[in-house]
Amino acid sequence: MNQQHTKKLHGTARCVSEWAYTSGKAYADPFSEIELDVVVTRPDGDQQTVPAFWGGDGLWRVRYTPSVPGRYEMRSVCSDATNPELYDVRSVLEVSPYEGDDPLKVHGAIKVSADGQSFRHEDGTPFFWLGDTWWMGFTRRLRWPDEFQRLTEDRVRKGFSVVQIVAGLYPDMPAYDERGYNEAGHPWEPEYAAIRPAYFDMADLRIRWLVHQGLVPCVVGCWGYHLPWLGIEKIKQHWRYLIARWGAYPVVWCLAGEGAMPYYLSDDKEGDRRRQQEGWTEIARYVRQIDPYGRPMTIHPTDCARNQVVDDSVLDFDMLQTGHGGMDSLPNTTRTVRQEVARRPHMPVVQGEVSYEGILEGSREEVQRAMFWACILSGAGGFTYGANGIWQLNGETEPYGLSPHGASWGDTPWSVAAQLPGSTQVGIGRRILERYPWWRLEPHQEWVEPAAGEDDYRRAYCAGIPGELRIIYFAQYLASWSPPSYVLGIEPDAGYQASFVDPKTGRVRPLGAITPDADGRWRVPLPGPMQDWLLILENRTQS
Repeated sequence: MNQQHTKKLHGTARCVSEWAYTSGKAYADPFSEIELDVVVTRPDGDQQTVPAFWGGDGLWRVRYTPSVPGRYEMRSVCSDATNPELYDVRSVLEVSPYEGDDPLKVHGAIKVSADGQSFRHEDGTPFFWLGDTWWMGFTRRLRWPDEFQRLTEDRVRKGFSVVQIVAGLYPDMPAYDERGYNEAGHPWEPEYAAIRPAYFDMADLRIRWLVHQGLVPCVVGCWGYHLPWLGIEKIKQHWRYLIARWGAYPVVWCLAGEGAMPYYLSDDKEGDRRRQQEGWTEIARYVRQIDPYGRPMTIHPTDCARNQVVDDSVLDFDMLQTGHGGMDSLPNTTRTVRQEVARRPHMPVVQGEVSYEGILEGSREEVQRAMFWACILSGAGGFTYGANGIWQLNGETEPYGLSPHGASWGDTPWSVAAQLPGSTQVGIGRRILERYPWWRLEPHQEWVEPAAGEDDYRRAYCAGIPGELRIIYFAQYLASWSPPSYVLGIEPDAGYQASFVDPKTGRVRPLGAITPDADGRWRVPLPGPMQDWLLILENRTQS
C-alpha cells in the first residue's frame, strides 16, 4: 500500500466525483500500454471496478458516481504493477446526501422496468423516452457553446428526454472525413494508433451540458461499419474509453448505429454483415463486463436491434428503424413494433429511427404524429424523433454535402429543421400521455372498430387499462361518408367520460358521459375538423 498517495476526497450522492493519477514514469504508448482501474468498496461492502481513462501524457482520470451517502474506499489497480504512482494507491471518498432538485439526481439514472416493458429511474419513478437524433452533435458543425446550447434549450422546452449522439466515428462519411472533426480534430490518431483525449475533452462539455439540462445522452459508440476498419480490439479500447469517460453520467449505451450494415462501398457486404453481427455481440459482452453501473444497452439497427447480434440476450432493450417513406412506412412500423413487443423475453421496444421530418421533402408533421401514436399505442416503450438537417447538422452556409453513395440527403439548415412543427407535436404527445399512468397502457385493438391492421394501417390504434382508461388514435380523419367508428367491449359499470384531444395542440373537447348499447358498443361522434384525432375515455369514478 502506497501510504504517501492516500487521498481523502469528498463527494455527493448521485453526483459525479472526479480525481486524477499522475505517472512520473513515461510510456511510449500510454493509451495502449496501460490499463488503470479503481476498485471501489461501497458503504454496504459491495465492490465496483471503475475504469480510468487516459487524459494525455502521464495523466489518468477517474469519474465515479456514488449512489448513496457514506464512506467509499478506493484502491487503484494498474496493469504495470511496478508503477507506484498508479498501482495500489488508496483513497477514501466521503459522500454526503444530495439536496438539490435535479430529477436525474433526485430519482437517479434510468434502467429497464421490472416488467421489461418501459424505463424507470433508479428509485422506481417512470421515465418517458422521447428522443431526438443528433448523430453528429459532437462535431464543430454544431458550434460550442452557443449553437449546442440553443438546440438543447429548444429540445428541453418541447419535452424531449433523450438525445442520440455518436461518439466520434460517424455515419454517412468515410474514415477521417473532416466533417466529423470537432474543435480538437478527430477522435483517433491516424491509422487508429491511439485515441485523442483532446477530442473527448470537447465532447465532455457537451455531455455535461445535456445532463445538466435534464437530457439523457444515448451514446452511440460508432457507426457499425467502423468495426471492420478498427478491428475488435480497438473497438474494445474505444468502448472502454467511453465507459471510463461517461459511464458515471446517467447515460444509456447504444453499441453502434446500423450495427449490421456494411460500409456503403464495401466489396464484401455479406461478409461484413456477418462479421459485424458477430463482432457487435462480442463487444456487447465486453461492455457489460466492464461497465460498473450496468447502464441499459442496445444497438441501433437496420430493422430491429435483436437482428443485429447473434445472441439478443446481450441487449437490455430493443431499438427499431422502420423506414423513411412517410405514411407508406406506417404498415412496416406498426407490424415491427407489434412483432418485437411480442418477442420473449420481454424488453422495452424503442422506435429509434423512422421517417425523419423533412427527409426526401416529405414526412411532415402529420407523419410524425402518426408514427408517435401508432408506436406508443402498439406497445413501444419509447419513441425517437428525427429531423432532416439536424442529424447531419447542415450549416446555413455550409450544408453537409454528399454521402459516400454520391447523393445528398438535403440542405435544410439545422436551425430551420429545429423549428419544424413535428418536434413540437411529439412533445405535446408526451404531455398528453403524462396526464395518465401511461406506463400501464397495453395495446387493445379489439376495443375499437375499424382498427388499424393488415387491411388498412391508417385506421384506429387503441391502448388502455381495463376499467380505467382508453386512448384511441384515429390516424385517418372521421367524416360523414366514412364507415362509422365504434368503441367496443365497454364495461357496463365503467362510467366513462369521453373527450376528443387535438394531437397538434393538446386542446381538449369534452364530450361528457357516454352511454354504450347493451353489447357495450358506443358509436364515435364526428369531432369536426377532418384530421387525425385522439379519443380518450376515462373512468372518473376510479379517481
